[in-house]
Amino acid sequence: MITRRRFVAGSGMVLAGGVLGRKISAAEKAEALDPSTLKAFVDPLPVPAVAKAVGVRQNPEDSKEQIPFYHVAMREAMVKVHRDLPPTKMWTLGGSFPGPTIETQIAKGMIVEWMNELPAKHFLPIDHSLHGAGKDVPEVRGVVHLHGGRTPPESDGYPEEWVVPGKSQTCFYPSSQHAALLFYHDHTMGINRLNTYAGMMGMFIIRDPREDVYALPSGKYEIPLLICDRMLKTDGQLEYPVSEKTGEVWVPEVFGNAILANGKLLPYCEVEPRLYRFRVMNGSNGRFFRFSLESGAEFYQVGSDQGLLVAPAKLKRVTMAPGERADLLIDFSSMAGQRVNFVSDSFSILQFRVGKTAAGERGVVPEKLHEFERIAESSAVKTRQLTLDENMDDIQRSMGMLLNKTPWHAPITEKPVLDSTEIWELVNLTDDSHPIHLHLVRFQILDRRRFEAFHFQDKGELWFTGPVVKPDANEMGWKDTVRCDPNMVTRIIVPFNGYAGRYVWHCHVLEHEDNEMMRPFEVVKG
Repeated sequence: MITRRRFVAGSGMVLAGGVLGRKISAAEKAEALDPSTLKAFVDPLPVPAVAKAVGVRQNPEDSKEQIPFYHVAMREAMVKVHRDLPPTKMWTLGGSFPGPTIETQIAKGMIVEWMNELPAKHFLPIDHSLHGAGKDVPEVRGVVHLHGGRTPPESDGYPEEWVVPGKSQTCFYPSSQHAALLFYHDHTMGINRLNTYAGMMGMFIIRDPREDVYALPSGKYEIPLLICDRMLKTDGQLEYPVSEKTGEVWVPEVFGNAILANGKLLPYCEVEPRLYRFRVMNGSNGRFFRFSLESGAEFYQVGSDQGLLVAPAKLKRVTMAPGERADLLIDFSSMAGQRVNFVSDSFSILQFRVGKTAAGERGVVPEKLHEFERIAESSAVKTRQLTLDENMDDIQRSMGMLLNKTPWHAPITEKPVLDSTEIWELVNLTDDSHPIHLHLVRFQILDRRRFEAFHFQDKGELWFTGPVVKPDANEMGWKDTVRCDPNMVTRIIVPFNGYAGRYVWHCHVLEHEDNEMMRPFEVVKG
């Protein structure tokens, strides 16, 4: 969907790229990079290293048990994103972008100390008018959230519990949940979009040996794939756009034309003519991807945010909002000797170079996967109607987003009871799709339905203008992030299991989240 701001963003990119034809002298200031001027597919796709424990610590929930202890530093690093570009300054978790992949087994807890070793000054533009980002707080702060993790509240990465350089945050991750691809990233109030854009993210995989029966590709045939867009300059450095409004540099969305796959721009990936498993996540600030094989070949989605689906979903294209994950199986058996591009609309992401022979078994797509029940609506003890809102100025510029017309600092209004189930009706009154993420919990999508927004704003009543739309087959699994389209009511059913305490829910377009489209909720004991 082309929205008002997406059109403006696209137009801005064209204007920025209009001067790229001439050669730039070393003395000139670096200009916006046009990635099409670089030679494509000259760098191999890197696979992030797997993090190693540095010791053991006592399990906070069982004093008799010792569990792995990890130390991961928030650290500035120079990252080579393309053969023909100078290294890019990034802020990382663990010294690389993406950060090292953390792996564990279900119910095998761990402790991670996130140490802030960043410089004293930020290198991206801070808007001090945003809540939580004023000049009364340190410029450089960090706090890490495990997205999709069922964690105690003190380990969840609450946005206001940041640490400054020289300090650390210690988190306990019990992993008492289904096997899934999660990810960790910065969650600092008011500058989350900047810290994450700078590179502070990595993948986290929970495994379950009971899934071995499905014989999904593993080892070198299972590839984690973090994809995100960025804006780069001709000197290889990150560029983050700012508004023309004096003293308020925040912009409502950021769309880059340099698409990084595991930190590389236009890499290639050598594969055998057999079945592969790609654990894909969208790490962009605001861009929705629509991934496909340029050849039009079909592939399968076998898992979503919170683990395996009931059965594989055959697709030619998969749409992913920021924060969403998709577990994809691609069979290269019929593509021996070919070069196949993995794309999103007009963007090439990477190139698969398919060999002529497979080293062993080619693999088979399973017919059935993880069995689980759809949650009955009758099990919900409460239904909440919550709006997604945007404030506009007189010339239709965004002034910020809100959830249920309520700013961040207002008293908590959502207090679900521990081990109860609720239905949340997310009423989108804005022009854009919003990926809504709830911390702590997993949920199922019930349906979507179009409504008349003006009638709702005038009368407070839902006047439906279209039929109930059930989720697509690849949305029928457990989720933690849901796409809420404009002028539609998106209903989710949420079991509030895990822990009592204070968490947050928010839009995962990070520019929206940083400008008030985030609210706390509190899980209370019954």
